[in-house]
Amino acid sequence: MPFIDLETNLPANKFSEEFLKKFVSATAASLGKPEDRMIVLVKPDLPLVIAGSCAPGVVLSVAGLGVTDTAEKNRENSAKIFPFLTQELGLSEDRIVIRFSPLEPWQVGKKGTVLTYL
Repeated sequence: MPFIDLETNLPANKFSEEFLKKFVSATAASLGKPEDRMIVLVKPDLPLVIAGSCAPGVVLSVAGLGVTDTAEKNRENSAKIFPFLTQELGLSEDRIVIRFSPLEPWQVGKKGTVLTYL
């Protein structure tokens, strides 16, 4: 159950339902998870500075069970996610930062309890 948070200073109108569906599909494929397991949150119109510049940019947080727990997985995930964001949002790679966080099942609550499996 990956959690994807996209925080950006881009305007909300850049994130249509069509974009969201493509984004869910792309990130699910990148992480090797089914689309119906993805949780995606987009926060547009935020004040944002990356490398001293307020130019359009994105900070993407990716947290998940078993998909962000090694450097090798995160290198692969990064290589797959960056092309989607650069193409769909018209940003250069230097305006995108991805933060990966591993999760354990007991750190995710669902249906009044916590997960006990991967």
